[in-house]
Amino acid sequence: MSKYIAAIDQGTTSTRCILFNQQGNIVSVGQKEHEQIYPQPGWVEHNPTEIWKNTLEVIALARINVSAHAQDIAAVGITNQRETTVVWNKRTGKPYYNALVWQDTRTTDLVAKYEREGGLNQFRDITGLPVSTYFSGLKLKWLLDNVEGIREDAEKGEAIFGNIDTFLIWHLTGGTHGGIHVTDVTNASRTQLMNLRTLQWDKSMLAAYNIPEIMLPAIKSSSEIYGYSDHEVLPGVPVAGDLGDQHAALVGQTCFEPGMAKNTYGTGCFLVMNTGTELKTSENGLLTTISYKFGDQPVQYALEGSVAVTGALVQWLRDNLGLIQNASDIEALAQTVEDNGGAYFVPAFSGLYAPYWRNDARGVIAGLTRYVNKGHIARAVLEATAYQTVDVVKAMEQDSGIELASLRVDGGMVHNQLLMQFQSDILDTQVVSPAVAETTALGAAYAAGLAVGYWKSTDDLKKNWAVAHTWNPNMAEETRNAYYKGWKKAVTKSYDWID
Repeated sequence: MSKYIAAIDQGTTSTRCILFNQQGNIVSVGQKEHEQIYPQPGWVEHNPTEIWKNTLEVIALARINVSAHAQDIAAVGITNQRETTVVWNKRTGKPYYNALVWQDTRTTDLVAKYEREGGLNQFRDITGLPVSTYFSGLKLKWLLDNVEGIREDAEKGEAIFGNIDTFLIWHLTGGTHGGIHVTDVTNASRTQLMNLRTLQWDKSMLAAYNIPEIMLPAIKSSSEIYGYSDHEVLPGVPVAGDLGDQHAALVGQTCFEPGMAKNTYGTGCFLVMNTGTELKTSENGLLTTISYKFGDQPVQYALEGSVAVTGALVQWLRDNLGLIQNASDIEALAQTVEDNGGAYFVPAFSGLYAPYWRNDARGVIAGLTRYVNKGHIARAVLEATAYQTVDVVKAMEQDSGIELASLRVDGGMVHNQLLMQFQSDILDTQVVSPAVAETTALGAAYAAGLAVGYWKSTDDLKKNWAVAHTWNPNMAEETRNAYYKGWKKAVTKSYDWID
């Protein structure tokens, strides 16, 4: 039997290939960052060709580190930054334009147009999503309407669309020589073009956004053999798993029962709760989406709350203000003070996501006095992540009718002890991190491994899950309530900034 499963984790700032063994432990990692392109305020782009080249490089690195041959790898799974939108030519393999990243807000005027014409929630019953700059559908519409040649080529069947998962699978399985053009239900659910009940592209959505169906990938389950790699870095290896990054983290955290939830602390923050085979429509500003679908088993649904700026705020403090040299320095700086000094930071750099959905909001620091110093600002930056998580959890509990017993956490910010303790305190809930922190890549590996029989069932995956650290709440209720009241007041100060 092959020794490993490979996972390609194509994220917002970097691409990684991680090899996992049967116990779900990391054996080898290759990683490379890619350029962040900001052509105008609010515009965020990636070069898809650079991402593809980096993907090949990190696969080779991961293999070289442990001298792994192709036959040592049972399958490869892919997880990706969701909503990031690419259109390329299927004859040349060349993108028509840079990828529009999930954070990109150039479609703000389009959002306003749809809001005037039918309201932001007019498509929620079909797609589970509000009209927003976030999702791929409007980004694809912008490309079709603004980049010369795309619409014409799309209608001829030459220009094809995908999120990054689709772009990588197409290239891995042959590219211009018969590359497989597919996505999975989780990524498709983030385009705002898929019907959540039928799991197919919805004709009324395609008409509403004026998108030719011929350019869209086939929608598959999250765990099946889509094709085989014909590239020299992974010759003949089955490409067998595909999950958007937050869904992959849910799988990596083995949240297979309804009511189980995880929060991933990365560039943004993403809290997802498995609601089982029941599709729950949100009344509190959350997204209804897909948890995962394994092979021909029933689809599992989810509620999700997305926070746009969490880890990115720490990067901003480092890169734009120069208050810290490394992202990891923020904890020590925040520990120089006892509390936030009355300061709150609302990082609405590109509007507010769940549960507010305010495209008109912009970032504010509120409650400043002469007393506040850089330590207080650092603490306010960390606390912003915890407060935004509380906002989402409260909405999730109302929508699902389930009170969260504990929160499973992962992502880079989990290493910050001050943040995790404050998260537990302000939530008044136990917070638990797993022994294998790379749950996103692990989820993609699990999906691929299940498809080829490397793991027999989800019971095998549950056995692999182990606790690394537990944080328990230790804050007086009065203090908690006062902190949160201050946060809610600060949030209102960010509203109506953009006319």
